[in-house]
Amino acid sequence: MIKNFIFVGLIALLTSGCATGLNSQQSAQYNSMEARGLAVQEKNPTTGALLGILPGGGSFYAREPAFGVLNLLFWPLSIFWDPVSGYDGATRINYNFSKAQIDNDKREAEKKLYRDYQDGLISETALARGMRDIEDKYRY
Repeated sequence: MIKNFIFVGLIALLTSGCATGLNSQQSAQYNSMEARGLAVQEKNPTTGALLGILPGGGSFYAREPAFGVLNLLFWPLSIFWDPVSGYDGATRINYNFSKAQIDNDKREAEKKLYRDYQDGLISETALARGMRDIEDKYRY
């Protein structure tokens, strides 16, 4: 009885995948980034899924080497979950890269606008309007 319970638990754990995808809020943010042309594609999720067919390929592609080795050991069973891990991992990488790039671009735009204000090139009203525009442009 206990052996069966442990076996079922182990199978459930193994088939749940290793790389964590985006939660619902992150997914909505990433969709918004893509729709507004702000998303960065560092990794191709489809490539991650296809590489998941190879022993540990999806996890290695998603920069999860420990899970890649684990999936390598469980190959060919890992072809049931590693394509999902590769896809989710690549999407997570793209989300994180996009967020970092957007935050960096926003800081640079704010610095430029503030320098223009300090140099007397724009008024305080124009500074406030510009900051609102930057906030709207780089919101995710």
